[in-house]
Amino acid sequence: MDSKKIRVVIADDHTIFRDGLRRLLDSEDEFEVVGEAADGTEAIAMVDQHTPSILLLDLVMPKMPGLDALRELAKRKFTTRCILLTAAIEKRQIVEALQYGARGVVMKDAATQLLLKAIRTVVAGLHWIDHEPITDLGHYLRQQNATQVPPRAHSDFGLTRRETQVLGTIVAGLSNKEIASKFSLSEDTVKHHLTNIFDKVGVSSRLELALFAIKNYLVES
Repeated sequence: MDSKKIRVVIADDHTIFRDGLRRLLDSEDEFEVVGEAADGTEAIAMVDQHTPSILLLDLVMPKMPGLDALRELAKRKFTTRCILLTAAIEKRQIVEALQYGARGVVMKDAATQLLLKAIRTVVAGLHWIDHEPITDLGHYLRQQNATQVPPRAHSDFGLTRRETQVLGTIVAGLSNKEIASKFSLSEDTVKHHLTNIFDKVGVSSRLELALFAIKNYLVES
């Protein structure tokens, strides 16, 4: 096994589609297909067995659809980065997929080179939605929320002024170290603020927190 290759698991219930993806990826030296699955349950098993770099996950599959598989993968805290493949998807499903850890969404009718570019982008640490990389996930999510939900009065959920400031930096994608530097705090103090914020709004991850903040208008758009 070449440790430098991008290791991929393909999960799709259509055998012909899986075969086509495998041939595409096998034609590129940088990729190695290490497993295939026909439903979400099999996809989770393949990820558990092979720990691939990338899981290409069909949104609509029997037994366990893609979003359900994402939820389960999130619970198990796998490091595999997931890209959803779909013929059609609603904005709310994209937001839900991101909330459960998806790093990309690619339409099935996209050009093959676009899929390859999406995989490389996600491996590099960015997100990819439809046909372009997303360098600022918080901005993207604010845009999606603005088109779906009208502004409304909201609770501050008991957040202090400093906690609200820290929350804004989470939406902006800053790390604990960057937040500490921005506000002249220690990283331990930042962690303490984050723990309090998580408890007050009832979330358990930074992405969930960012989504919650945007949905509830806790940060400026």
